[in-house]
Amino acid sequence: MNQVLLGLMIPFAGTAAGSACVFFLKNKINPLVQKGLLGFASGVMVAASVWSLLIPAMDMAAGMGRLSFIPAAVGLLLGMGFLLLMDRVIPHLHLGADHSEGPKTSLKKTTMLVLAVTLHNIPEGMAVGVVFAGMLSGSAGITMAGAFSLAIGIAIQNFPEGAIISMPLKSEGHMSRRKAFVCGTLSGAVEPVGAALTVLLASLIEPVLPYLLAFAAGAMLYVVVEELIPEASEGEHSNIGTIGFAAGFALMMILDVALG
Repeated sequence: MNQVLLGLMIPFAGTAAGSACVFFLKNKINPLVQKGLLGFASGVMVAASVWSLLIPAMDMAAGMGRLSFIPAAVGLLLGMGFLLLMDRVIPHLHLGADHSEGPKTSLKKTTMLVLAVTLHNIPEGMAVGVVFAGMLSGSAGITMAGAFSLAIGIAIQNFPEGAIISMPLKSEGHMSRRKAFVCGTLSGAVEPVGAALTVLLASLIEPVLPYLLAFAAGAMLYVVVEELIPEASEGEHSNIGTIGFAAGFALMMILDVALG
């Protein structure tokens, strides 16, 4: 169980480490570097969705024969629908945007920036939790190494996310370095909490694990398509984001195959 707890905390550690960049960098991240980091995060999330979530979901449903795609397809669509709903009901502000999304609110800009990052950390925490739950159930064909590969992959892409949120909080939100670090770190707190709850309910959710794996994949893909890729492709030098995507996808694929 100690190994599971360690695995659940790895992604959060990635966010905290990235947020700590606010202590070492003077100004906001170079736009080209930010594009590369956003593309990298996108590549990791897409690869994790395929190798760590959708393929295991279909493998678990192999007994359905040619219909083994059903849990993966249904879960994927439900996951994307869930994030679409959250996107509509939770006020948040994406980096570089002038207007917030969701219902009208009087929340500060910095608060809505943190909410935006927290919103797309939900599926990442869910993904890690459901993979470890599948590993503990023994019926998903997921190894401890495979679960750790996903946790490490999410942590790697959380590092640039932590930096991307903490730096603007300091420069645009006029926060102190310490407060920007705390806010950036807290934006990732939803991941270990959600993951831990999923693991605690492992015995109850075992019958629907294929759907939950695909649900997490759908939610992650929604974040990639709706937010990360558009931000990485906006303006000039969009090829930097594409290169970052390729690097992130390849790294996550290698991690999953080599460690899984």
